[in-house]
Amino acid sequence: MNIDALDMERLRLRTGEKWTHYPPDILPSWVADMDFEIADPIRAAIECRLSVSDCGYPIPVERSPMAEILSARVAERFDWRISPGQVDLFTDVVQAIYFGLLALADEGEGVIIQTPIYPPFISATNSTRRRLVLCPLRTSPGGFEIDFDQLLDQVEPSTRILLLCNPHNPSGRCFSRGELEGLAGIALDKDLAIISDEIHADLVFEPCRHIPIASLSPEVAERTVTLMSASKAFNIAGIRLAFAVFGGDAIRKQFAKIPRHLRGGVSALSIAAVTAALTEGQPWLDEILVYLRANRDFLSRHASVNWPRAVHYPPEATYLGWFDFRGYELSPNPYVFFLERAKVALGDGAQFGDPGRGFVRLNFATSRPILEQITGRMDEALAAR
Repeated sequence: MNIDALDMERLRLRTGEKWTHYPPDILPSWVADMDFEIADPIRAAIECRLSVSDCGYPIPVERSPMAEILSARVAERFDWRISPGQVDLFTDVVQAIYFGLLALADEGEGVIIQTPIYPPFISATNSTRRRLVLCPLRTSPGGFEIDFDQLLDQVEPSTRILLLCNPHNPSGRCFSRGELEGLAGIALDKDLAIISDEIHADLVFEPCRHIPIASLSPEVAERTVTLMSASKAFNIAGIRLAFAVFGGDAIRKQFAKIPRHLRGGVSALSIAAVTAALTEGQPWLDEILVYLRANRDFLSRHASVNWPRAVHYPPEATYLGWFDFRGYELSPNPYVFFLERAKVALGDGAQFGDPGRGFVRLNFATSRPILEQITGRMDEALAAR
């Protein structure tokens, strides 16, 4: 796989959000899609189904192999032992978050969110009329960390859910066992349900290691639903299949109050693609992780030399760089400045909550030549201010 040879014209043939949202003169580095070609086993699995026109109704969820496949994978990757009976399928992780908010809290009840955060955490809470309990991460010389004292102060009797993102988007933190134990202790003490978005679990850089919060103890698992998907790690977000792992019967029964058919369903092609990803795609992912780490390190070095007033902590996970450009006082904000002056589309930090104002999120899951074009355009825009 020659990642450096990614063809810009071929990328612009893609019809998804990343390459069609902005005009052709804009380099997109915003939405969390990779530019890489998908793994050969995934391509082959889809082509095999198409070759026999196998696009009819898929087998029922309870007869599909997906639960067994996920159970085997998390045991191998994270030393997390779950039974297939704990696993259910959703269309995507965000859909499962909406279901969790509706199932585990009533209108007006509180949902703890650690900002800056993936924007659907905020929009889902607002649109379901649950109450945002914002507990911003704090910065230290080593990066972003959980403010446990503030979090404890924010919990009220009507707070029902800890909505966790681990690995964290956009900061790139892979929370340590000690941090997760601190969160779990609060959830146990305050009787909080935990919805844990772990979609980036496979995108962690050594020496960090992903730890599912539900793996800490049976007591923590009982109150946790863990959300996972192959979409981010294997670049198949459009395939639309996610997993929910229920740590206990009680929390599963709460989800079951909402009619299952509201979820829609997964397709025959999504089952084929995700099966191939999780059973045959690891060599591809191993190669991609090496490339992503090199891009992360290149970006960090570039920022320290060329953007000295920007604050950045190299992410421990994900392929997303989170940059604080407030030191440059870019007008009207860094997102618009780089869009208009550099012709580079980044993620607007303001969409990640108030602590994200003045920040941008940069997706570095692309070829090094394209990443150098992105950073070069940003350099020129800053120099020309």
